[in-house]
Amino acid sequence: MTEDKARLTFLGTGTSQGVPIIGCRCAVCSSTDRKDKRFRASALVEYGGLRIIVDAGPDFRMQMLSQGISHLDAILLTHNHKDHTGGLDDVRSLNYIDRRSAEIYCERNVLEDLIREYPYVFTFPKYPGAPEWHMHVITEKPFIVHPNNDGRELVWVHDVGYSYRMPDGSFVPTGKCIDDMITDAVPAAEETVAEGVRVIPIRGLHGKLPVLGFRFGDIAYITDMSSIDDAELEKLKGLKHLTLNTVSYKPHHSHFSLDETLELADRIGAEHTWLTHLSHTFPKCEDFSIALEKLCRERNIRSIVRPAYDGLVIE
Repeated sequence: MTEDKARLTFLGTGTSQGVPIIGCRCAVCSSTDRKDKRFRASALVEYGGLRIIVDAGPDFRMQMLSQGISHLDAILLTHNHKDHTGGLDDVRSLNYIDRRSAEIYCERNVLEDLIREYPYVFTFPKYPGAPEWHMHVITEKPFIVHPNNDGRELVWVHDVGYSYRMPDGSFVPTGKCIDDMITDAVPAAEETVAEGVRVIPIRGLHGKLPVLGFRFGDIAYITDMSSIDDAELEKLKGLKHLTLNTVSYKPHHSHFSLDETLELADRIGAEHTWLTHLSHTFPKCEDFSIALEKLCRERNIRSIVRPAYDGLVIE
């Protein structure tokens, strides 16, 4: 495997409604500061020469355009809510431009929801123009993300759909049944893997819903959680950068409150902790940053905690 230092770009740092919220005239939603304009939560991770997206919500198209992305090696899904999966149809553009299927990594329950929500993707014979997905089923165990360059080139046939052009020039269907689209992700302990990067899932709960965060080297990305077991916190030792979600000063049924996030940031002890999935109930980004600095100093929190914003790069 080829791993090196990870680099993460925040593509979206807002709640399920984004910021500004439609129709709201509060100071944050009315702000002209670009740091107060928040797409739905998502991140681009560049790791071991691979480009990996974590979550593809309704703003996926604009997020890809903002970064000039024309190739992805993988899309990792934290859970099955629409603000994290609602943009998956837009991989059609990458299918056509990059001539690759979208390699999507998710848990079995998330896959089952996608089959219900995007039936035209999983129906055979396929509807011409449906996006091409290859699903990798993951669990809580570390897994390998492979480069999306296996030599099978997608070729578009008008009014028919896609076929694979093989290295020898022959054409084969992209699949004949749903099972052709689904494989189990390669465990990270697999010693025969020559290419790819190791990703460590972090289990947490989003209210009562089991969800995943992911660790890439010395960066961990966690969103949409309200609790994490102590055993999972062991996976987060020695981080340079940690991302945690918070939506409110007040307790929330499915997200960390600000106090809970600060307590967790101190327990984990990463050099830097970045807050995401932020709502308009917090102050403007610059004011919030100043307030967090003061709070951390008063509470002797050992991590440097700041709000993330769309376009922020950490490495």
